[in-house]
Amino acid sequence: MSDFEVINVGAPDLWRDYFGGFRPETSRFGRRVVDRELNSKFIGLTVNALEPGEEAGYWHTHSKVEELYVFITGKGQMGLDDQVIEVEAGSIVRVGVGVARTWRATPDSPEQLQYLCIRAGGEPVPHIPDDAERDEVTPRPW
Repeated sequence: MSDFEVINVGAPDLWRDYFGGFRPETSRFGRRVVDRELNSKFIGLTVNALEPGEEAGYWHTHSKVEELYVFITGKGQMGLDDQVIEVEAGSIVRVGVGVARTWRATPDSPEQLQYLCIRAGGEPVPHIPDDAERDEVTPRPW
């Protein structure tokens, strides 16, 4: 049996309808913790949608996990330790272990700030995956 799973989180314009989080007291609309729905071992993922002017409302750090934020639509800002950076569709921000972070959709954003947050920890990811094995012989299924 192959080890894969498939779910559909819908188009980004539907993400605001999700209600979720890591703890009941911090759950909100516009967040879906996808890795809680899958049998993920090494990668975490949330899909997120903030209305213009909405913010996380807290700072946080990780001691074992780094995060990759992939912004899809809208405009926003991230607080990263003592800096504020602008983000928009196409921005990708890697946040390392120990870095304090917070984020918001700017009040003048023309649409929701929609983004993926990918979490990973454990062993460093090699530049070229050393566990990959190419197969150029087997015909593709299409």
